[in-house]
Amino acid sequence: MDDDNSDWKNAAKAVPELRFLKMLVTGLSLVMGLGMIALVVLLWLRLDRPMLPDLPDAIALPQGAQAEAVTFARDLVVVVTDEDEVLIYDRSGTLRNRIRIGP
Repeated sequence: MDDDNSDWKNAAKAVPELRFLKMLVTGLSLVMGLGMIALVVLLWLRLDRPMLPDLPDAIALPQGAQAEAVTFARDLVVVVTDEDEVLIYDRSGTLRNRIRIGP
């Protein structure tokens, strides 16, 4: 069994950088393996969550307003309208606050 390593030992004596190269390749392989494991774990954790929170059945916008953007907070639904207003709704779809933005 020692004969299998004799070629490696002879090569390592002939080229000293070969031992460093072997350690470098081994280390990089370990880092790549750990990175792949971390990537799989992160994807599994993120894809396990629901995509959207529970939404109300209907949200009534003020007359003539059009939604430009919608975002979800912990207990709120926030709608930005084309009339430069921010409308804040609770989870039941009831308007809680109106904030005028812009000049």
